[in-house]
Amino acid sequence: MNNKNTHAQAVDKQFGSQAQDYLNSSVHSQGADLQRLATLLRPFPEAKVVDLGCGAGHASFVAAQVVAEVTAYDLSAQMLEVVQQAAKEKGLHNIQTQQGVAESLPFEDNSVDIVISRYSAHHWHDVGQALREVKRVLKPGGKVIVMDVVSPGHPLLDIYLQTVEVLRDTSHVRDYSPGEWLSLFTESGLLVREVTSDKLPLEFSSWVKRMRTPEHFVTAIRALQQSASADVVRHFAIADDGSFVSDIMMIEASK
Repeated sequence: MNNKNTHAQAVDKQFGSQAQDYLNSSVHSQGADLQRLATLLRPFPEAKVVDLGCGAGHASFVAAQVVAEVTAYDLSAQMLEVVQQAAKEKGLHNIQTQQGVAESLPFEDNSVDIVISRYSAHHWHDVGQALREVKRVLKPGGKVIVMDVVSPGHPLLDIYLQTVEVLRDTSHVRDYSPGEWLSLFTESGLLVREVTSDKLPLEFSSWVKRMRTPEHFVTAIRALQQSASADVVRHFAIADDGSFVSDIMMIEASK
């Protein structure tokens, strides 16, 4: 059995039917990281950009307003249809879509100016391989900007986070810690230039509804939250209704 294909199929199944929900999600369509992304891309109006694991396309839409060309890349055909339709409605004619996995990019060596990725990498089968592919397709001096939820790193906090993530979404692989991310970038030969940390508040009912989490898993998450240690409750600011706060990080690197 090819595990990579099996995982890709699981991700596609999990996200395809939720494409419209992700387009309308305030968590995904807003945020200081999108504003920062626009600021970072603005000096490169001629750039060719690839949005890796584009989802419903929010990072692609931001990029397309300031750069020459964006390829929205995702393994879900339904997500890409949503991106195509939304781009047309927004009058963004410089976005094209392409289907595939992060670990095998259908782009020539040294052909892309900037690669961006937002809230996608925790689903990838092999982040190290994906980053090596990013390095391959980037032009010399090209940039990569990755935004994702990160693990606090401490084992107690990490096991809680990974557990609620996989209960909510069975295609979840891992939220990596900042240290793991720095190692992955370094091992792939990319040079980390800047790391920015922030917090992402998540309202519980919309968080599980967006993923259409089965009721028995929702019950399990709530039971886990209610039995969590004081350290876990404090770090994730777990509220009575289950809402909580995740750590997020933006890494800027170059080839």
